Amino acid sequence: MVDDTDAPSDALLRLAAAHGVAPDHWGFHGELKAATATTLRGVLRALGVDASSPERIDLALSHVDDTPWRRVLPPVVVVREGRTVHVPVHVTDGDPVSLWVELDEEAGGGRRDLTQTDAYVAPRTVDGRLVGRATFTVPTDLPLGWHELRADGPSAQARAVLVVTPDRLELPASLDGHRQWGLMAQLYSIRSERSWGIGDLVDLADLGVLAGGIGADFLLINPLHAAEPVAPMTPSPYLPTTRRFVNPIYVRPEAVPEAAYLASADRSLVEWAAEPVTALDTDPGPIDRDAAWEAKRSALEVVFAVPRGAARQASLDAFVAEQGAGLETFALWSALAEKYGSETIPATLRDPASAAVAREREVLAERVAFHTWLQWVADEQLAAAQRSARENGMALGIMHDLAVGVHPAGADVWALGDVLVRGATVGAPPDMYNQQGQNWSQPPWHPQELARAGYRPYRDMLRTVLRHAGAIRIDHVIGLFRLWWVPEGAGADEGAYVRYDHEALIGILALEAQRAGAVVIGEDLGVVEPWVRDYLTTRGVLGTSVLWFEHDMHGNPLAPQDYRQLVLATVTTHDLPPTAGYLAGEHVAIRERLGLLTEPVPVVRAAADAERDRMLTALHERGLISDDPSEREVVEAMHRYIMATPAVLLGVALTDAVGERRAQNQPGTDQEYPNWKVPLADSSGQLVLIDDLFDNARLRSLAAVLGS
Repeated sequence: MVDDTDAPSDALLRLAAAHGVAPDHWGFHGELKAATATTLRGVLRALGVDASSPERIDLALSHVDDTPWRRVLPPVVVVREGRTVHVPVHVTDGDPVSLWVELDEEAGGGRRDLTQTDAYVAPRTVDGRLVGRATFTVPTDLPLGWHELRADGPSAQARAVLVVTPDRLELPASLDGHRQWGLMAQLYSIRSERSWGIGDLVDLADLGVLAGGIGADFLLINPLHAAEPVAPMTPSPYLPTTRRFVNPIYVRPEAVPEAAYLASADRSLVEWAAEPVTALDTDPGPIDRDAAWEAKRSALEVVFAVPRGAARQASLDAFVAEQGAGLETFALWSALAEKYGSETIPATLRDPASAAVAREREVLAERVAFHTWLQWVADEQLAAAQRSARENGMALGIMHDLAVGVHPAGADVWALGDVLVRGATVGAPPDMYNQQGQNWSQPPWHPQELARAGYRPYRDMLRTVLRHAGAIRIDHVIGLFRLWWVPEGAGADEGAYVRYDHEALIGILALEAQRAGAVVIGEDLGVVEPWVRDYLTTRGVLGTSVLWFEHDMHGNPLAPQDYRQLVLATVTTHDLPPTAGYLAGEHVAIRERLGLLTEPVPVVRAAADAERDRMLTALHERGLISDDPSEREVVEAMHRYIMATPAVLLGVALTDAVGERRAQNQPGTDQEYPNWKVPLADSSGQLVLIDDLFDNARLRSLAAVLGS
């Protein structure tokens, strides 16, 4: 219930609806929760809409009605292939106009003229001018791609983006009637004898060789998005500075070809840089990203100074040209962050287009070139890892992970202007685990500004992540439909859902994935509107099922035959302890130690014990475990359980394959737990290097189960 003194007026509700702001939502326990007027005004303010008074609300409503008529063309039109769509063109009433399509060069290029439809709409007076509307029909046989609409007439010269997307993203032939399984790994945590204190892209290539050798078809890794270029580096791969570019901490310096041509003195500099951090590869303590990056940056600066041959320089030039202004802007931000600190860049330098930034660009030219080069060498090592995975028998290879959002003081916020919102952050409403709600501190996409940008920032981000991917996992895929916005200064429970054009966002995702030849998996866990899963299925986007979260109406593990087919099914997820730890109640013990429990410890432990007992009963009833099973037997049985489902993809956490018990992440904590810093170890706490995995008996045994 909303306090009557803060209940929204009908006009405020209409204004909120016009901007995609939901006036209410269903709570975790099934109750309808209405947003307050304060919340709606705060969210609208973040959208750039002044709703501070009844007069301002009325004015804003009139702008909503007039805005389409002020444009000759809508900024972007996204349509599914084979479907009819009509495009409005606004001109001075009575003026003639023509409309045509310039086809995407990747689709063959050319021009297609559009036919005007007999669909009369009464003219409208806008800003003292009588504006008429002509309606044109887009042909249903246009090829997939990023096309351009062009309008021409006495009072109408305009261009707009036209995106034709697949009706459905079809699964690759290798998945037609066949199931595939793969490993899931946190790359930074998996080191080798040659790592620099953190797992890297050469380790990824080696892991691909291992995975392919034991019959896996994919390797799902954590997001590799770029973090801050200076200490302290944010540990969470889900809070990057940008989602478009790669964190160069994953580059192996010696694997850069120019490293082979170092003079002896320079080679010594690289070796000296490596010494302090290579010793950390066998350190069981938390992974030290700052130390690893400081060492790598020093070494990479030495390698960067080596002259490149003609072919290598041509390759770098081609990469820079392909990535365009976005790469240069990111490299410039990285240089500024080095100089001033990523969160303390002066206010005078917060506009990338300013004269002050242009002057800094000249001063920092060498550092900009260095950060540009880092992206190139990272891209090369990523390409090598994917190539190695495929050559070693994996059908999909690397499955990349796309985070929900970015750091509020990161490169994307600096570079993308109004496309990212400044006055609100993304989070989640209260639920049984977080009774006050969650604020993830990430600025959301601005729905209207993203559309006005023709969805190009979204497209460019997807293209980078998909460059060397056989599949992509979309974290919190519901965010392409709606996001919980928390207005600046409000509590996490004082937010509202803002809706996005899911037809456009999912369609563009399908288009870019199809062009890359990649499978798409949406992480659709938690509270998801029922129709969303059906919609994703019709568009060819796979869902996600986690054994611990799938229950029938009585609270028992969902029968295997009742699982969805078009999903990635797993036993666990990175937000839970590995299965051995979960079975031992580690998820309760951690929260008890950190003071995170909201109920008495005995009650929580009893619930955890009952959950485990129900799982063991289900396994026993299917003959998957003996009367007194070992931990390893239970873990393998749980994987046999999901093998009995119709799921087309099965994911196996590498932590489960070696018996690790410690969680990588404990939701609800920041400094209290070493989130995203836990190196891979076995059931006894002994570190496990990639070199050890090739002969790991427990891993081989579980792989045999998956291959049976």
